[in-house]
Formats: sequence, C-alpha cells, structure tokens
Amino acid sequence: MRRIYLSPPDVTSNDREMLLAALDSGWVAPVGPDLDAFEREVAATCGRSHGVGLASGTAALHLALLDASVGPGDEVLVSTFTFAATANAVTYCGAKPVFVDADLSTWQMSPELLEQAIGARQAAGARVAAAIVVDLYGQCADYDRIVPLLDEGEISLIEDAAEAIGASYGQHQAGSFGRSAVLSFNGNKIITSSGGGMLVTDDQATATRARYLATQAREPMPHYEHTEVGYNYRLSNLLAAFGRGQLSDLDRRIGRRREINERYRTALAEIEGVEFMPIADYGEPNYWLTCITIDPATTTVDRETIRLHLEANDVESRPTWKPMHLQPVFSDAVSFIDGTSERLFDGGLCLPSGSSLDSGDQDRVIDLLREALCR
Repeated sequence: MRRIYLSPPDVTSNDREMLLAALDSGWVAPVGPDLDAFEREVAATCGRSHGVGLASGTAALHLALLDASVGPGDEVLVSTFTFAATANAVTYCGAKPVFVDADLSTWQMSPELLEQAIGARQAAGARVAAAIVVDLYGQCADYDRIVPLLDEGEISLIEDAAEAIGASYGQHQAGSFGRSAVLSFNGNKIITSSGGGMLVTDDQATATRARYLATQAREPMPHYEHTEVGYNYRLSNLLAAFGRGQLSDLDRRIGRRREINERYRTALAEIEGVEFMPIADYGEPNYWLTCITIDPATTTVDRETIRLHLEANDVESRPTWKPMHLQPVFSDAVSFIDGTSERLFDGGLCLPSGSSLDSGDQDRVIDLLREALCR
C-alpha cells in the first residue's frame, strides 16, 4: 500500500524542464538570471517591488529582523501558535521573543492580546522593536486590526507569510504587509524550490542591505573585503529555476488544495466534535493544510488516537503547532496567553493536503478518519 504524505512536493514536467534549462545554460554558480527572475516574479505575486532569494524562510526572518534594527536586549512580539523558526530568528539577534496567543475565530494572532502585550511591555520599560505576525496555515492575520496597534506603538511589522503565498487579505496579497515579509519554499510548502525562502519589500535600501548581508557582506572590490559580519544565505540559481516552474503553477495548486479542503469538510460535516480551522471573512487562504480539531468531550476518541490510526495505515498526519510558550527552550519567555493555542494544539490535527493528492487517496484518508471517529 502506497504511503500518503501530509504535503509532499508536487513536481510537474515544466518544473523539470525549467531546472534542466538552467543547468544547460551553464548558470550553475549561486547567482544567475533565474534567480533574478524568481525574485521579480515572487515580489510581483506578493504585490511588492523587490525580492531577495534566500536559503530558507528562517534566513529571511533573520535579515528582516536585522533590517528592523532588532538587537541584544530588545523584545519582539511573536505569534505563539507557529513553527519554531519564527521565534528562533529573534534569538539570533540577541533579542527575546514575547509570545501572543491566537484568536479562536481565525487561529491567527489575537489583536486583543497583542494590544495588551504592547501596553504591558512598554509600561515595563521594554524596548519592543518589532512584531512578527504569522499567516498561519495559509490564512492571513487580521491586519486591519493589527497594523494600527503596531503603528501607534512605533513597532516595526514583519509579516511571516512562510505558509501563505497566494493567500489574500481583502485586496492585498499575503506578503504585502509590513516593512518586509518573508516566504518559505521548503519541500512541504504549496510551492517549493527544494529548499529556500525570500524576503520581499517595497524599500530598495532594505532589499540591497539584505542581499549584501546574505552574500557574506562582501564589499564591491576585486578581492574579498569585509567590513562587517555577513551570512551565507543566498538561494542558488538552479533552485530558483525550479521555483519559477512551481510559481507559474500556483493557481492550480491553490485550487486543488481548496477542493481537498472542501471535500474533507463535506465528508466529516455530520461527525459531532470535529471542527475545521475557520476561514476568515476578510480574505481568502491558500489552503496550504487542512486542519481539524477533535473535541474529546463530544467524541469517543482524541486527536492522538486518530493520528495513530492513520499512521498504522500508512497515512501521515501531524498535530497542529505546539505553541512556542510551551516549548522547553522558551519556557522563561514573557507570554500573553488565554489558552486558545493550547486548546488548538491538544485537539488539532493536520490532514494530507498536497495538491498531488488524488481522489482515491483522499477517499482512503476519509474512510480511515470515519473509522476512527465513529467507533
């Protein structure tokens, strides 16, 4: 029986042709015309003027924080319901993350708790230098409520759109908010460059500075000259060529994941105790992953029982993100928590959602879910 994965790469013949064409062109060195084109195309997709292709979304977060002048002793407000990279990047700058809980109606950062966090930390004398707001599971945060709070507090916004390329907030694209935004092209994302990420911005100076730091801060001289410490963060031309093929197919990939999400919702609609991540009325997600929560008070099984049942039948699923304030490495962090993300983690499960998932394999997943839920 073939294993069904959570969100595997969806590789097309066009992707292969783009990669081989770049290889045949001789542009095997780190930079080249496909990297330049990928940066332009991703920036345009996000409604931005500039893009800087990088080795990972984590690298993009690090450079975005440096651009916001985040340094030792500073604090950065961070969504607690997220992947560890969001918080890890803060520590690379010598700063401390301050975690803010999710809103149950969207699963995104709570504007109410963000307002509390800003007031409390500034009243305590902390320098709150930036906020990283995550577009979780491919859905944008509520920026109409969040941006004014950060502007009033004179706090730089960094949009972590790692999971959200192609999503929208009103008329605005994911990646279009804040001083800069970051994207991920990791292998499990809706489009991939095998690995990689990008920083997007409207500010030429920000893009130039990020590109400079990402290439070991090398000065424009015939020899290797360095006046400050840089990083080996650039995306390669070959991976950018692969990413360009993927990006050209973004609409199909989003459409297929939407179909998968809708089919899960229909198939599980009558089962008591099963809820899906809400779709906010202020925009359109990219449906990166379909996520459900299991309420043990109204079902006879819990999240882990269902996950193990799927795993026993060669189907990969995954708990939703364990909140950062519960992670041992961040146990001492200041947090503004109301229990929402803990509840979502305790009962949350991400289902196979890749755009290459065919109807027969989704039937198999649905049958297994119903077996576990209807015992």
